[in-house]
Amino acid sequence: MITTSQAPNVVAVAVFGEFTLADYKEFEEQVNYKIQFEGKVNLLMDLRDMAGFTLDVAWEEIQFSRHHANDFNRIAILTSDQWVTWSAWISQIFVKADVQVFDDETAARNWLGIETETT
Repeated sequence: MITTSQAPNVVAVAVFGEFTLADYKEFEEQVNYKIQFEGKVNLLMDLRDMAGFTLDVAWEEIQFSRHHANDFNRIAILTSDQWVTWSAWISQIFVKADVQVFDDETAARNWLGIETETT
């Protein structure tokens, strides 16, 4: 399951449980819409609660990344999982964006230029 939110030139996605192809397609729709109407976007991927992903998601991610190689400015990935960190490093081969891995959401949002809410 995923949740998505948007801000100007930003798409934020949080994954809970298993990341399925249907979830990835929803993510793609959000990103494609932003790119079409706003140009390059920043991406915040919160994968801290992801339990895993299906093989078809991995394949779709490679295809999507290759197709949108020039459509991202910055990609921040929130995780403490070493496998996901390694996977993020590999994905840099396909995209021409700054990709950083964070374990702190505030630091990731600051790096992307997303204002954090204060209460």
